[in-house]
Amino acid sequence: MKLILTLLGIVLLIVAAVYFVVPADQLPGFFPGHEAGVAHAHIKHGIVAGVVGLVLVAAGVWMGRR
Repeated sequence: MKLILTLLGIVLLIVAAVYFVVPADQLPGFFPGHEAGVAHAHIKHGIVAGVVGLVLVAAGVWMGRR
């Protein structure tokens, strides 16, 4: 369970970075928020993905200490 939480958290941190760096029209089609012709980044999506990623990584570390 520790490994799953940590890996999922790391994946979400990567997704958050993609949301911050890539404009909405260049996001992969399977990402929520993909919009053709929109040149701004989805900051709110990135913040949510980053916070959830940090929580999952912290939970994985906490489970490893038990």
